[in-house]
Amino acid sequence: MEGKRNILIGLLLLHLIGLFAQNNERIYQAYITSNMGLWKKTIDSLEHTSHLVNAKKLDLLNYQYGYIGWCIDQNRNKEANEHISKARDIIKQLENDQYKLSMLQAYNSALIGFEIGISPYKAPFIGAKSQHYAEKSIAIDSSSALGYEQLGHIYYYKPKLFGGSKIEAVKYYEKALVLMETQAINVKANWNYLNLLATIVKAYIELEQYEMAMTYSLKALQVEPEFDWIKNTLHPQLLKKISDE
Repeated sequence: MEGKRNILIGLLLLHLIGLFAQNNERIYQAYITSNMGLWKKTIDSLEHTSHLVNAKKLDLLNYQYGYIGWCIDQNRNKEANEHISKARDIIKQLENDQYKLSMLQAYNSALIGFEIGISPYKAPFIGAKSQHYAEKSIAIDSSSALGYEQLGHIYYYKPKLFGGSKIEAVKYYEKALVLMETQAINVKANWNYLNLLATIVKAYIELEQYEMAMTYSLKALQVEPEFDWIKNTLHPQLLKKISDE
């Protein structure tokens, strides 16, 4: 009986591994093709999966993180708030298990940033807390790429009057990129990696440092030639700015 039980558990684990490998691929394809309908379906499917192990809860949190950012960009603030609440529930569950605390602090920082994106008037009241969480992420794990990325976002969006600087932001983004690239698993078919590359391209365009922007744009297209945001938006925009100089 014990042997049969172990076989059943093994088959279940293999099924779950296959399920989430598929989900990662679906998220990646949704990201590079800007198919957020597919992204949302993947989130919905995971939310209705019972008994998620902590590693998969963290994956779901990551997908929520990406989807919230898109919702805010599309002015779907009510939907964004709903997913912020769900993301915070996942963080609480993982914190209770003391699981990947550095990453959880980085996500806490991001969620506060999203709150500010929805309601900018909150910035003076909770902005410092966002930076606190990002710095705490790095204090727990000095190799926290996500923590450095959040610091980049903070400096990118913070008004100059309060210490914001796109130049400083790019330094944090590039630090995050270097840390991500230390492990091949972080680079291959990873929407977070492509998103960071695109973020750096966008920042360099706004800084009018077009040569640097082109370096990262070509790098992104080398990694993923069908990356819609770069291929059809940022790269053409960059080429036009270079030709207009």
